[in-house]
Amino acid sequence: MKLKPQEIKIQNIDHLGIVAGIIDSIGIVEIINELIGVEKDEKDEKVNAGQVVKAMIINGLGFVSKPLYMFPKYFETIACEHLIGAGVKPECLNDDKLGRVMDKLFIKGLDTIFFIIAVKAAQKFRKQLIQFDSLRDAMEDVLRTAS
Repeated sequence: MKLKPQEIKIQNIDHLGIVAGIIDSIGIVEIINELIGVEKDEKDEKVNAGQVVKAMIINGLGFVSKPLYMFPKYFETIACEHLIGAGVKPECLNDDKLGRVMDKLFIKGLDTIFFIIAVKAAQKFRKQLIQFDSLRDAMEDVLRTAS
C-alpha cells in the first residue's frame, strides 16, 4: 500500500520515547491501574488512570511542563498514541480526567504509591534500595507542576 504525501503525518517524540519506554518497562501504568482500579462508568473511557499518570510524567519531563488545562494542547504536538497508548487522543487528557485521577492518587496515598513503584523499579533494574528521597522529591515536583 502506497501512501500519498497528504496522508503522512509526522509527529515528534524527542527524548519522550525513552521516558515512555522506561515507564512501560517498570510497569507504572499497570501498577497505578491495579492500585486505583477502574470504575464501572469509566470502562468506556479511552484513557485509564495509569495512562493519565504516564501522560503527567511525560509532560513533566518534556521540558515544557503545562498546567492541567493545557494538557490536550501539549499532546497535540507529540505522538500521543505512540507514547501513551493506542486510542489515547489529546482531548482524552483533559483537566477533568487528570483532576479525578489525582484525587484518587491522593486518597490511595502518594507515599504508598511511590514506594510500590520504587520497589518495582529497583527489582526491575536490580538496584539496591539505598535512598529514594531525591527521587520522591522529583516525582512530587512533577505532580505539583502538573496541577
